[in-house]
Amino acid sequence: MTPTMTKGGRQRPPFSCLRLLLLAGLLATAPCGPAARAALFHPQTFTLKNGLVVVVIPNHRVPVVTQMVWYKVGSADEAPGKGGLAHMVEHMMFKGTPSVPAGRFSRLVAENGGRDNAFTTADYTAFYQSVAADKLALVMRLESDRMAHLQLADKDFQPERQVVLEERRLRIDSQPAARLEERMTAALFRISPYHHPVIGWPREIKRYTLADVVAFHKRWYAPNNAILVLAGDITAATARPLVEQYYGAIPARPLPPRRRAADPEAAAPRLVVLRDPDVTAPSWSRSYPAPSYHAGNTALAYPLQVLAEVLGGGATSRLYKTLVVERKLASAVSTGYNPEAVGTTSFDLAADPAPGVPLARLRAALDSLLADVATRGVSAREVARAKRHLAIDAAYARDSSHTGARVLGAALAVGDRVADVEAWPERIAAVTPADVDAAARAVLRRRASVTGLLLPAPGHADGNIGRALPAGRPWGRDLR
Repeated sequence: MTPTMTKGGRQRPPFSCLRLLLLAGLLATAPCGPAARAALFHPQTFTLKNGLVVVVIPNHRVPVVTQMVWYKVGSADEAPGKGGLAHMVEHMMFKGTPSVPAGRFSRLVAENGGRDNAFTTADYTAFYQSVAADKLALVMRLESDRMAHLQLADKDFQPERQVVLEERRLRIDSQPAARLEERMTAALFRISPYHHPVIGWPREIKRYTLADVVAFHKRWYAPNNAILVLAGDITAATARPLVEQYYGAIPARPLPPRRRAADPEAAAPRLVVLRDPDVTAPSWSRSYPAPSYHAGNTALAYPLQVLAEVLGGGATSRLYKTLVVERKLASAVSTGYNPEAVGTTSFDLAADPAPGVPLARLRAALDSLLADVATRGVSAREVARAKRHLAIDAAYARDSSHTGARVLGAALAVGDRVADVEAWPERIAAVTPADVDAAARAVLRRRASVTGLLLPAPGHADGNIGRALPAGRPWGRDLR
């Protein structure tokens, strides 16, 4: 998937499946089983007359509250040729209102002992502050003010455009791995709006105008397109008067539909090769088109989460045991799967060859292993272990008040219900080995894949590469 862009830079990955959120410390659930519902988030919800959905997650361990406002808009909602506008609007949200001048927002949060940030993905944009519970009214006033009264001027827009271009140069253009990921995403999603990067292509960033930014903000930044999540030392009863006071008077607006075009079935596997003098050791990665919770064969979403754990979930996973421990072909392996998307998504794998192992040899072993999983499936023991690991990881992530806000906000922003998040442990527990085998057969088809090779520049001596590969761009045209 496309990367998450933040005010402070690029994060990878965007909010992935609940398993990946767990590994990042972003999910709190309970072990799977009959008592699973006893230890979930227990959110309290209500909706204002203007359509603002409010989710309150009480956690009274410390007197701190996190406020997150999620807008159901991301880079995939941009018009063709306007790539990067969602991320640009995120930056411009810090440029002030008539009552809070540019730069004052974050200073006020910091002066009151809090922290704030924001991030944009393909499917949503979010802003958050974590403060002492008695400062919640302050950050509600600030956040609701810029929802309703953002002041946009060309004198702020022009230099901020340069900031975004520099952010792109720093986080993507100067990072070979990020450039490869960007190109693989563009090759995987050829028609889907997930094709273009969240931050945008440089040519498009340079081309859009302040009028484009103003129109984008007016089109999407409305209370009926937002989710307000409050997590920490708060209850719905104490939160509601404050929410009504600060957000209740902001009028709702008509919203455009969210569209995600589907890509046709690929006729052949695609290979993306990136050579760069900054690369000192080769690496392999692969992405398969995959269904999400909301697009494609959605019944495969939960089995695919278990499959990702079976293949790459730690030292007992199939990839690690086979390629790292037993055959000593790889020094590192990983998997990723993101069902939290409005459209279809990807199932991702990556591996680094062990010192002295030709990349061609590792590639052949990976192809053989994945083909075996797709045809012969996985064992009941592997599935049971994977589900147990998911449950254990869920239990360990329970303490963070920030956790529920991020998981529930991301889920609701792409179309899930609170009940879907609460039922996640039970749905994972219900996955059978036959379900996982069906998911593997459906997704791990090499014809539909995009494989990426990150290699040293031509002429760079590296015994891990194996056979020679052509230098230069592997595509017939520049995807930008």
